Amino acid sequence: MGFVFSPAAFNLLLQELKKDFKVYAPVLLKGKGRFSDTDTVGYGEINKIEDVVFDSKSYFSPKETFYPINQTLFYFTEDEYREPKIDPKGIVVFLRSCDIHAVQRLDKIMLENGPAPDYYYKQLRDKLKFILMDCPLSFDSCFCVSMGTNRTDNYSASIRPENGSYLCHVQEDINGLFASFGQPQEVTPLYVTENKITVNVPANLDLSAIIDHPIWQEYGRRCVSCGRCNTSCPTCSCFTMQDIFYQDNPKCGERRRVWASCQIDGFTDMAGGHSFRREQSQRMRFKVLHKVYDFKERFGIHMCVGCGRCDDVCPEYISFSRCVNKLAEAVQEVK
Repeated sequence: MGFVFSPAAFNLLLQELKKDFKVYAPVLLKGKGRFSDTDTVGYGEINKIEDVVFDSKSYFSPKETFYPINQTLFYFTEDEYREPKIDPKGIVVFLRSCDIHAVQRLDKIMLENGPAPDYYYKQLRDKLKFILMDCPLSFDSCFCVSMGTNRTDNYSASIRPENGSYLCHVQEDINGLFASFGQPQEVTPLYVTENKITVNVPANLDLSAIIDHPIWQEYGRRCVSCGRCNTSCPTCSCFTMQDIFYQDNPKCGERRRVWASCQIDGFTDMAGGHSFRREQSQRMRFKVLHKVYDFKERFGIHMCVGCGRCDDVCPEYISFSRCVNKLAEAVQEVK
């Protein structure tokens, strides 16, 4: 079923929705850009539909709304611990098709990649509902069509602005609010069908043939190990742990989970001085092959969803899509 909303009608829906849910969407973050006095687009809670930025891709992905950058797992004293309270409200997120596919990738790692699901991830993930943002036009760095993530049916409702109104296709009428505030109208979500960038992911990759290929050295010389590609990626899930001891009572504190990056020097360091990937070229090789090879070997789908954010944020202008295409060329060379 579909509905059309005036801005005022959709804002009434939002006011009712926010009684039971925290509602996140891409918003303009004033003064939060890469350079001083510049703005950027990131995720934040919205109070009205006019807060949502529909015509730009967000710098960070929506994963921070349900997989926090910095999350307290428990508080401890000398002889006991307790978990932090969880907000009883659900979570509604406005996001694009590629980002919904990215949540599916995170689910594979956090819920299915071990004997038990990640307890803390599952607590927030179970609260999550998707509002699909129609995405009929491609942004410059996107290659979602090549990765097969440009379309999805996994959403509660879709939304797009059109001629001063908002059109929604509804599959799950949350609390009956869409029918209460919208006017019935036939609506079909719009999806991008072509990107400027086409990526050729190599199939039947022979690791032994490309493991020492010169392309890894080339990217190793360019990468500065800042980790931006990981923190902007909607599918990266690596984290580290920090025990924080309070200054006023060093016997009390909290354990936090904090996002980490496989591209940062020291990420794979171990006791005794061993490191699995000491050279940057090794770390770049690991990231690329993890995104387009071994994740699929384990779960049947590529980890990369083609959102292109890693290309957008890299200070050295390293293009992941170009890297994958060069890998495909390298595979042909060594055959």
